Amino acid sequence: MSGFTPSVPIQLQIRKTIFEKFNDVTIRFTNDEIFDIVKKNGDVDKSWIVDNMEEYFKEICDKGMVRNIAQNFTTQWYRLFDIVEKIHCNSCNQEIYIGKSEERVCPNPKCGATI
Repeated sequence: MSGFTPSVPIQLQIRKTIFEKFNDVTIRFTNDEIFDIVKKNGDVDKSWIVDNMEEYFKEICDKGMVRNIAQNFTTQWYRLFDIVEKIHCNSCNQEIYIGKSEERVCPNPKCGATI
């Protein structure tokens, strides 16, 4: 990541974007849309392209927040399994965003506390 450290972990930025813009189980959205919003907010390495965030999108799929419904080259379409809720993690003092059916563990990679 060329020495850049975001003030908010990328995982939390992605989750917040989904919560704010796509928090509806009937809406589909893409990794490109999420990446554009995160990049526009300016808290990501400016040299990154959407492919640099692939591991973070895989993580939210693996944790059960979203499901991949289609793919076209590097563009992936997703849908939420359940509505996402905003919760304050007392352990890391961050606002976190978790799907209602996800395990109640802080998604902040520096925390991981049980919520």
